[in-house]
Amino acid sequence: MKKVYKSKQSETAIMELYDKQINALNLDYEDLYVDTRFGKAHVVKYGNPNEEPLLLFHGGNNTTPYSLRYFPSLHKHLCLYAVDTVGHPGKSSQTVVSHKSMEYGEWASDVIASLGFHKINCLGGSFGGGILTKLMCVSPEKVEKAVLVVPAGIANVSTLNLIVSMGIPMMLYIVTKKDTWLKKAVLPMAVDEKNIDEATHEMVKNSFEHVAVKAGMPSNARADDLQCFTAPTLLIVAENDCMFPSKRVIAQAKKMISNLRVHTLKDQGHMFVLSDEDIDMIVQFIKEAPVYLLSDRL
Repeated sequence: MKKVYKSKQSETAIMELYDKQINALNLDYEDLYVDTRFGKAHVVKYGNPNEEPLLLFHGGNNTTPYSLRYFPSLHKHLCLYAVDTVGHPGKSSQTVVSHKSMEYGEWASDVIASLGFHKINCLGGSFGGGILTKLMCVSPEKVEKAVLVVPAGIANVSTLNLIVSMGIPMMLYIVTKKDTWLKKAVLPMAVDEKNIDEATHEMVKNSFEHVAVKAGMPSNARADDLQCFTAPTLLIVAENDCMFPSKRVIAQAKKMISNLRVHTLKDQGHMFVLSDEDIDMIVQFIKEAPVYLLSDRL
């Protein structure tokens, strides 16, 4: 059986880190647990309960509270439901599902239903973007609007490229425990060392040391898989993303998603920073009346 953590002690270490991270956000939040076919899913509910709901899917091999750092102030304008990905670090079930199948989409569909929504706005970043893409394939009717941020599942870079650029330094860090190799493993995603802050260093270090890292990203969707998906979609890519190259992702997304708008984060890599203007753009996209294509009404 595949495992999430390397040992019981590792699980304890990640749970302590999770609680430290969420306390550092200084948010009023509510813990929810909902049922899915793959076990319990833990959801952090926070933000403005009177505003539009938004379901968030976090990045791979890290935690929900760590990923929430990438979306500051979003909670002031929306009611957020941030779910711990099944089979990844967090408080959801430790059931490990296949990144090659549609199981992540099925799981996400169950989360929406168990939260009591017929449909909901969704945002997925990196690995979470791949989960959202799988959801768009499996249950298109459950997605009110989609925000895909540096997403997997559309035009993933080859695994070989990642092994060369990040995998080798990662293995050298695991063997030597030298921070030099840790930084070299992260640098292709961060672009600049100044983007590897203390929280990122702590998250990556704990993932390498305690998590049975999942190397496989959600597999790329096909145009046929998304033919029934017509909801408004905002795609946010990073110009220098080493994992999901922006030009390739945009080109492929335009072939697969009919109701699409695109925004590029200039001079940024996979570990991005959103400006106040970027956050406002996401909020406006979620709140504006949906614009459907003529074909959507036929």
